[in-house]
Amino acid sequence: MSDDKRLLSSIPQDRTVDALESVWASVRALVGGLTDRQWHEPTALPGWNVQANVSHILGTEAMLDGETPPPAPDTASIAHVRNEIGSFNEAWVESMARLTPDEMLERFDTLTDKRIRTLRAMSEADWNAESFTPAGPDSYGRFMQIRAFDCWMHEQDIRAAVDLPGHDAGPAVDTSLDEMTTAMGFVVGKKTAAPRGTKVTISLTGPAGRDIHVVVGDRAMVADELDGPATATLTMPVIAFSRIAGGRRDAASFRSLVEFSGDLDLGREILENLSYTI
Repeated sequence: MSDDKRLLSSIPQDRTVDALESVWASVRALVGGLTDRQWHEPTALPGWNVQANVSHILGTEAMLDGETPPPAPDTASIAHVRNEIGSFNEAWVESMARLTPDEMLERFDTLTDKRIRTLRAMSEADWNAESFTPAGPDSYGRFMQIRAFDCWMHEQDIRAAVDLPGHDAGPAVDTSLDEMTTAMGFVVGKKTAAPRGTKVTISLTGPAGRDIHVVVGDRAMVADELDGPATATLTMPVIAFSRIAGGRRDAASFRSLVEFSGDLDLGREILENLSYTI
């Protein structure tokens, strides 16, 4: 582990734990009202139904709570598993595939309650310590910000599958957008290869709306504001942004909600490259 703490993200602990508590409460209220049939509805994630999404949320938190992961399944014939992280996720999904909804809810209540108590009690030093994260080495707090984002994204997968839209504002949404914002320099500078001097605004609308600015210099960087007009602006609802940037299979249905101004060709190219999750 590196001793250079300046390289680690400084993530507010109380705000992030509030976001996790909020999204878990929202997921619990949502799935607690589903029928047995709805638990088995397919979602926008290939191969995963509603129960698989809940199992994935629980599996990662169980691992963080110290549970030994189940043996990795033989994924050679599972088309939607394409990497080591996918294999890890699938092991937890398969381990809970035969649980009843009541058993899933009991496990959800027990585990999320324990995790919140653990995170609330964590020292500042441990929260800011270097850790593995899905985005590479960073602080444990960054990992928890990613967890809030991941859980909210899977909540939206469930909501889309059972046609119960909601939870489009609040601490979990704000934290998820904080996390997604960190990737927009990569989207504009690396995936789109926008030229030096390009200024981009992604304007998100709705209760949790915000403007995300990216400036391309020696590298593309997220900026608090632009020093002049944007080269291209993309305007879309928060949920549309999350579905497209999250690479969901239903993303195409949200593209009609995106409006462009400025350099239209650049704007459309950024939209085509907006998906960044694995």
